[in-house]
Amino acid sequence: MGFFSLLPALITLLVVFATKNVVAALFLGVITGGVVSAQYNVVDGFMLPALGTASFATILLVYLWALGGMIGLWTRTGGAQAFAEMAGRTLVRGATSARIFGWLVGVLFHQGGTISTILAGTTVRPLTDKHKVSKEELTYIVDSTASPVATVLPFNAWPLYVAGLVVGTTPLFATEDDGVAFFISSIPFNFYAIFALLATLLFAWGKLPWVGSAMKQAIHRARTTGQLNAPTAKPITSDELVTMKLPKDYSPSVADFAVPMGVLLAIVIGSYIMTGEVLIAQAFGLAVITAIVLALIKGLPLGEAIDGFVDGCKGVTVGALILALAVTLGYVSKQLGTANYIVETTSDWVVDPLLPAILMVICMGVAFSIGSSWGTFAVVFPLAMPLAYAIDPNPMYLHLCFGAVVGGAVFGDQASPISDTTILSALACGGDVMDHVKTQLPLALAAASLAAVTSTALAFAIL
Repeated sequence: MGFFSLLPALITLLVVFATKNVVAALFLGVITGGVVSAQYNVVDGFMLPALGTASFATILLVYLWALGGMIGLWTRTGGAQAFAEMAGRTLVRGATSARIFGWLVGVLFHQGGTISTILAGTTVRPLTDKHKVSKEELTYIVDSTASPVATVLPFNAWPLYVAGLVVGTTPLFATEDDGVAFFISSIPFNFYAIFALLATLLFAWGKLPWVGSAMKQAIHRARTTGQLNAPTAKPITSDELVTMKLPKDYSPSVADFAVPMGVLLAIVIGSYIMTGEVLIAQAFGLAVITAIVLALIKGLPLGEAIDGFVDGCKGVTVGALILALAVTLGYVSKQLGTANYIVETTSDWVVDPLLPAILMVICMGVAFSIGSSWGTFAVVFPLAMPLAYAIDPNPMYLHLCFGAVVGGAVFGDQASPISDTTILSALACGGDVMDHVKTQLPLALAAASLAAVTSTALAFAIL
């Protein structure tokens, strides 16, 4: 396909930035893919193969419906609000401490981009709303901790996934255990993730010297007018997720929030420690059941519990539609070979000390275009590591290149308007996707630029 393989992603990005209509942009991108590939029946050709997968079913059932249902249930039990009030009394005193609390929660939920964004946004949103923290601020804090922290606190599935991609590509990666060990030892060289997390902490603390004009305006608007979203914003959450419908005889408590969340985290973390696998679906399912059973024990009528759950599911309908189109567009790009084309056309740029920065830029472009860090890993790692080893087998140089691939892919995933973490951050925080993208992108680019300069300087020192 060559250059034409870029058209679906390019059309989507152009339309989404021009119109701020994410649904229309994604749909046009999918249609463009059908035209380019002559697969005019995009439903059979792209949508059914992309959406009829176990991974999408897991996202739909677990991350959207299960968690949406639990959030809806909390509108009947007051659990999240009770937790927010407790945290407000003990930890949060204003907008700054609310933002720092958001950063801490994002780091705590370090299992991976998707789960982290949903859990952190859901947990922190009542507090930040109370203290007039704009949705742009909150979505940036949540999104900029989610994927980056998963690569520097590797107690999750990321190292094993990457190890499977690099095994056998160089003599250093003879087994998957070698790949996991190299992933962990490369963490200090994953400069984008490190700088992104530090920048987000400084931002939350109010000590970041530059935040960009769009973010500055959002902060001023929220603090002075109390408008958490811009007047033109189209949040992808809904009233079902935020409107309290607490029965008169029900006494809300922190337990309504903490017990199901504790069950969820215990299963997620415990399953990884014991088996090396993260049982996400089981964790969410048991957390929802726990929330319902606890509410019933405390006297919430069964009908109210079911209505709350259903309302929560309805509240994520728009987010589910956007995510379905984004997943389909990612499948389109994969079928057209978009990522391979980007890698092939940029391979001639290689200058030995610049390779880490070049790999990072390539991964940034690929991940931004397809909205997936893991998809980018799958394309770039098998090509990048043999190339780096051929230039210089020095482990330090390979660490720089390895960290650049991880960091670049995480940047693209975090910053792309068609990424699941971007979309779900806005959904969990109650924000507008494109307002989130516009305010986050300058800050993410600043961290990426600093990371590229750092890796280049070290590469020159090594070679």
